Amino acid sequence: MSRVGKYPVELPAGVSVAVVNGVLTAKGKLGELKLPLSEEVSASVEGNKVVLAPKTGERRARTLWGTTRSLVAGMVKGVSQGYAKSLEINGTGFRAAVQGKELVLNLGFSHEVRYPVPAGIKITCEKPTSIKVEGIDKQRVGQVAAEIRGFRGPEPYKGKGVKYETETILRKEGKKK
Repeated sequence: MSRVGKYPVELPAGVSVAVVNGVLTAKGKLGELKLPLSEEVSASVEGNKVVLAPKTGERRARTLWGTTRSLVAGMVKGVSQGYAKSLEINGTGFRAAVQGKELVLNLGFSHEVRYPVPAGIKITCEKPTSIKVEGIDKQRVGQVAAEIRGFRGPEPYKGKGVKYETETILRKEGKKK
């Protein structure tokens, strides 16, 4: 039995959830998200809580129960508070700037890397060495941050590259004489 799925999802003030034709829709002050529900899981709104339950006792239904509950909780948090990931750029001459609908990165290549900002995502650069990715969809925010980091991940000798703000780089010792 799922330990995660049995707890209902609390709805904060200003968030409304509706289940229509197997699609769960969450609306809040920041926007709207939709989640197609599986055939094995049922969802219902009771007061200010979303209650999920498996339709059968099969293993797949029980596993999807906890997963669906976690996805619904993420949607509710996203439309009420939003998600953000912060990135840091380390290296001489490495910098970032937002120009229109593109993120322009100078990462030590012979060319600058241009990353088009996807719809529903907001990218800001307070300093030339810091990037903040914000949005209501947890998965998309994480994916965009991972793609930006993937242009030049941090290397272990000098720590140069793009890294998450909370990430620690295990440094290696250089060559010995």
